[in-house]
Amino acid sequence: MSADPVEQQTTAIAARSMGTGHDRVDGPEKVTGRAAYAVEHRDPPFDQDPLHAWLVQSTVARGTVTSVEAKSALAHDGVVKVLDHSNAPRLTAGDEPDRELLVLQDDRIHFRGQVVAVVLAETVEAAREGAALVEVSYHEEPHEAELRADAESYQPETVNPDMPAATDDGDVDAALASAAVVVEQTYETAYEHNNPLEPHALAAHWDGDTLTIADSTQGVHPVAQTLAPLLGLAPERLRVIAPYVGGGFGSKGLPHAPEMATALAAIATQGRAVRLAVTRQQMFALTGYRTKTLSTFRLGAHPDGRLVAIEHQVLEQTSRWKEFGEQTAAPTRMMYAAENRRTGHRLVPLDVAVPSWMRAPGEMPGMFAHEVAMDELAQACGVDPVELRIRNEPEVDPATGKPFSRRRLVECLQRGAERFAWAERPAEPRATCAGDWWVGTGVAAATYPAMRMPGNSARVTSEEKGHYEVAIGSVDIGTGARTALQQIAADALEVDAPCIRLRIADSSLPPASVAGGSSGTSSWGSAIVAAAQRFRADHGDHPDPGLSTTASAADDPEIERYATHSFGAVFAEVRVHRWTGELRVPRLLGVYSVGRVINPMAGRSQFLGGLVMGLSAGLFEESYRDPRFGHVVTQDLATYHVAAHADVLGVEAEWLEEEDIVVTPMGARGIGEIGIVGTAAAVANAAHHATGVRVRSIPVTADLFLDG
Repeated sequence: MSADPVEQQTTAIAARSMGTGHDRVDGPEKVTGRAAYAVEHRDPPFDQDPLHAWLVQSTVARGTVTSVEAKSALAHDGVVKVLDHSNAPRLTAGDEPDRELLVLQDDRIHFRGQVVAVVLAETVEAAREGAALVEVSYHEEPHEAELRADAESYQPETVNPDMPAATDDGDVDAALASAAVVVEQTYETAYEHNNPLEPHALAAHWDGDTLTIADSTQGVHPVAQTLAPLLGLAPERLRVIAPYVGGGFGSKGLPHAPEMATALAAIATQGRAVRLAVTRQQMFALTGYRTKTLSTFRLGAHPDGRLVAIEHQVLEQTSRWKEFGEQTAAPTRMMYAAENRRTGHRLVPLDVAVPSWMRAPGEMPGMFAHEVAMDELAQACGVDPVELRIRNEPEVDPATGKPFSRRRLVECLQRGAERFAWAERPAEPRATCAGDWWVGTGVAAATYPAMRMPGNSARVTSEEKGHYEVAIGSVDIGTGARTALQQIAADALEVDAPCIRLRIADSSLPPASVAGGSSGTSSWGSAIVAAAQRFRADHGDHPDPGLSTTASAADDPEIERYATHSFGAVFAEVRVHRWTGELRVPRLLGVYSVGRVINPMAGRSQFLGGLVMGLSAGLFEESYRDPRFGHVVTQDLATYHVAAHADVLGVEAEWLEEEDIVVTPMGARGIGEIGIVGTAAAVANAAHHATGVRVRSIPVTADLFLDG
């Protein structure tokens, strides 16, 4: 057995199962209700007389806790314990702790909604009532919770994850001064909250030696690796499992305060499991969100629309408590050809909850701004919007000078235009009216980096009759990873998919990176291929049962020669009611270049889900924070509307047939996030084409069209 990377570059594998549609292997458990999500686990040790936790949150945005009065709560029938900063177990913070996880460690309040106490009770009803009876007093201090264009800001060293905050190539100012056509505008995206179907939830048990957590998370190993040092535990004394997860959209990519609060509660009540289900309302303060962004673009071009200069400056917010910088300008650095290019990010520190990952962080808000700006440039130059993008196609990656492993954006644009009957589109806006509806069409490009994360290993074990167990600590958050990994393993071992028994979602298994950054299948699949190829080299194609090999994919120097990204084109038809401004989107189409799609059934679902989420951002999603008090007031799915069935009319997705073995031996690139990129811009551009009214912010709402 070896966990070392394979010595030679992992070779490409032939596709027999990959590329064909497979029913989800976990489908029967889910549709029959047998799948146990985080708080539903009843197996040991979570069956040991569990307690239920309820979080008490601060009602001020900044200050200190002066007292926590818990007598009334403790007198309530069923309440067992109330933890606060005075009696919670102490953490081992270290030199640079994740401040978001320093739960109940001092009396400071950094944002409204911060956890100030945890009530533990025999029933969830008693815990909730007990939490309402806890009286917390504060010394309130002045706070700032509003992102304003004139707010004091600073340039961070890096933005998520470790990109330079600013870049400057060529002489942008001189190029803009001499450009025949200049577009200069500011574009705005709203605060958004992730809202997966399953709220954040977990169960934890401490037996005095080992802490076991069943978590709704996108990565069991990241949770274990993050929490263990803070809790003073050796890695082997913290086990995290996540057999079933009801979505995450990035919010479950890293542990947040609820995980730490539950871990502390389990340690404080040794021997009894603790269950916590975060409410939908609490998620708006405690589990991350996408920051609002203000993007100022300056585009300079020749009369034919060919770019000579691009500048993208971003203003967004972070928490004063913990820095997070959305990489909003990152796609601008590589999307289109221009000799002169400048990008930058500035952060406004506010007394608010910590922003975090949300599906396509950076790319989603950044490409909205860029693609609406490109639409404005096309109009200013009198060039068709599809043709404008084709004219600005770069020969190599503008950010690195490297060739692309694959860049078939032009084909995506041309295929989408053909399917959308783009040639019949009127050149001028406000040219088509059907009854009381103005009709328009719009286009936007999409991109997302193709990433393969390090640190992934897989184990292959032979079983009876040509069957294999394949184990890796990855997590399927509802995307169909279980099925795709089974297909990859089957092709790597040259057996049928049912011959693979896959074990995942347990930190006691070989390490796996987070299900995020559209990197999961690429990273885990490459490790599985490496382990399978090492196993076959060591034991042959007809091994005896019980043989095992663990390996990880070696770093491939070949991939460093290329820029690796996926691309797509999104087309939208929008109808705007001439009297009410109501918007409808009867047609939405995405065409993508993403390498081989492992399972077309699940892949199509991912693309359609991304398109619907982009439509939702474009038309509906907006979290509103009341700056007077510092909290999000739209903290439920009644006031924070996400696209529902009636909002989604006609959505289609297709992809170009291809493989990209530079990125993975499967020929695949990630597909989880690219569907949301560019979609809101296509909708906004189509609304302009329908009405002649240019909206430079999302969501695009009816009131914005009434004056027009």
